[in-house]
Amino acid sequence: MNSTARPDRQTLASRRVLVVGDVMLDRYWFGAVERISPEAPVPVVRVASEQERVGGAANVALNVKTLGGNVTLLSMVGQDEPARRLRELLEAHGVATVLGQDPGMQTIVKLRIIGRNQQLLRVDFEREPTHEVLAQMLGDFERELANHDVVLFSDYGKGGLAHIPRMIEMARQAGKPVLIDPKGSDYARYAGATVITPNRAELQQVIGNWKDEAELVAKAEALRVQLGLDALLLTRSEEGMSLFEPGQVSNVQAQAREVADVTGAGDTVIATMALMMACGLSMADAMAHANRAGGLVVAKFGTATLSYEELFA
Repeated sequence: MNSTARPDRQTLASRRVLVVGDVMLDRYWFGAVERISPEAPVPVVRVASEQERVGGAANVALNVKTLGGNVTLLSMVGQDEPARRLRELLEAHGVATVLGQDPGMQTIVKLRIIGRNQQLLRVDFEREPTHEVLAQMLGDFERELANHDVVLFSDYGKGGLAHIPRMIEMARQAGKPVLIDPKGSDYARYAGATVITPNRAELQQVIGNWKDEAELVAKAEALRVQLGLDALLLTRSEEGMSLFEPGQVSNVQAQAREVADVTGAGDTVIATMALMMACGLSMADAMAHANRAGGLVVAKFGTATLSYEELFA
């Protein structure tokens, strides 16, 4: 990749990414493990410190911001304490938000209990919404479209993106590239997007296993054509990434890193991809930067972000 494929700070700062999806609050309790409980064969964690971080689509938006781009996060939260903390954290990080409030919704919280630098337990506080929570925000979405260069959907399968086919259609009619981090086995709802970014396990849910690279290429291309996508980006962990475009496949090797935690790595990858595409880079060049970003962020603990200096050091 040549040096012209690297955007400068001024270019990044002038680009705007609209992030839409399921948000959550990540809580971490850190403590010492010194004994086994007499009540059951489980470790006793004496909590010494606590941390709160934004998660889900909120972490994707924070990644765009930290890299130097402009971002707006559009989502729905409940009327509860986790929603207030999410707003406070996003405001502190300078992330612009359009957050609807729904009293019938519970803001998702993921609590991770850490002992001896290892995750011992994750406790999820969530319930499926009883209605389509973003239905009343289509007007907000349409208004924000005009002010952004790229639209990124972060689907965590929590019910917030029930209207994604309509939103994809609106974005493409407005001439905006659409990137999607998919979930589940029904990819028909992502039809018409510019690019989707499944990992290996997620893609296998949809196309089944592949015995060799040739079969993978054939199946990925068939899915790309079926969904009317410009491209499909497969993230492959230690095998790097593969970009399937009409008539060509581009591969990048994984950056060798000591892996501390893969939590949120996909958020960093798609955020970097979206910001680079907003700067006018080709998808292949954007993938190279996204691959490096993913390799760097897994060396950090928990949901994490990268700075411009870290990515382009």
